Amino acid sequence: MLKEVIILLGPTGVGKTGVSLLLAKALDTEIISADSMQIYRYMDIGTAKPTSEEKKLVKHHMIDIIDPWETYSTGRYIKEVVPIIDKLHSKGKIPIIVGGTGLYIKAMTRGIFSGPPADWLLREELLSLETEEKGILYTFLKALDPKTANKITLNDKRRIIRAIEVYLKSNLSMSEMQRIMTKPLQYEFIKIGLYKERKELYRIIEHRVNEMISKGLVEEVKNVMSVIKKYGETVSIKNHVSNITHYLSMQAIGYKEIELYLEGYITLEEAIRLIKRATKRYAKRQLTWFRKEEEIHWIDITGIFESKEIFKKVQQTLDGLGCII
Repeated sequence: MLKEVIILLGPTGVGKTGVSLLLAKALDTEIISADSMQIYRYMDIGTAKPTSEEKKLVKHHMIDIIDPWETYSTGRYIKEVVPIIDKLHSKGKIPIIVGGTGLYIKAMTRGIFSGPPADWLLREELLSLETEEKGILYTFLKALDPKTANKITLNDKRRIIRAIEVYLKSNLSMSEMQRIMTKPLQYEFIKIGLYKERKELYRIIEHRVNEMISKGLVEEVKNVMSVIKKYGETVSIKNHVSNITHYLSMQAIGYKEIELYLEGYITLEEAIRLIKRATKRYAKRQLTWFRKEEEIHWIDITGIFESKEIFKKVQQTLDGLGCII
C-alpha cells in the first residue's frame, strides 16, 4: 500500500501559506515547499516565503537551499525531496507539499525528464564547432544518440546542442534518460487545489505587490544584485559576458522589473505596474497548468479570506477522502 502525501496547490496569492500552517499543525507534520523561487537565499519578500515566525510554528523544507547565482533543476528537486518525504513517513507523518510550481508537482505525480543543468561554456564551444563546419553537431549527435537525432531536424541547433550536452554531462543519451526518468514517485498523492474567482484573485495580487514594495522589495533586489555581482561566476554566452539577468533567479517576477528600475530604464511606478501584470499572467498560467493535472480536488474559496475558514473547507475535503484530521 502506497504511503500518503498531501499536495496543497493553487495560483500565487490564493492563500496557500496560511492554510498549510494550520493543516501541518493539525496533522503534526512538516511542510515541503514546491516553489522554484523560494529555493534561493536572500530572496524573501519577492517570493513570499513563510516568515521566520511561521517557520518556527512548522518546520519547512526546500527553502533557502541555494544561492541566487547557482543553477537548479527539476531533477535535482526530485532527488532532494524524496529523502525528506521518506523520513517523514518513517516518523509516521504525512508530508504536505505546498506550492505553485507546476513542473515540480508534475515531476512528482506523473514523472518528467530533467537532464543536467545548462553548461554555457560547453554550449559556446559546440556552437563554435558548428560555425566552423556546418552540420558537424548533427553528425556528432547521430553517433552519440541516433534515436534523439531522428526526432530533431538538421537546423534545430538549440535542441541538437542540448542533446549533446546531456550526453556529455551525464554519459547517458537523452533518449535513455527520458526512458528511465519519466516515472512518477511511488506515493499516494492527495491533491487539494485552492482557487478564487479571477477578479478577486487579481485584487489580492495587486494588494500583495503593494505590500511587497512597502516591506522593502526594492532594497531586497538591490541586495540580490549585489551578492550576485560579488560572488556569482561570470557566464559567457555567444562570445559576450552576461549580466546578472542571465541568472535564473533574476528572472523571478518582481526582481527583473525592479532591476530595470534600479538600472534606470523605467520608473518605480512602471516597475510596479509590470510586476502586477506579470503576476496576474503567471496566476492564469498556473491555473491552466493545474487544470491539466489529474485528480485534483478543487475548493472554491471565493469570498473567503480567513485562513481558518479556508482550512475548514480543506478539512472537510480531506475527511471526505478518508484522510481524517
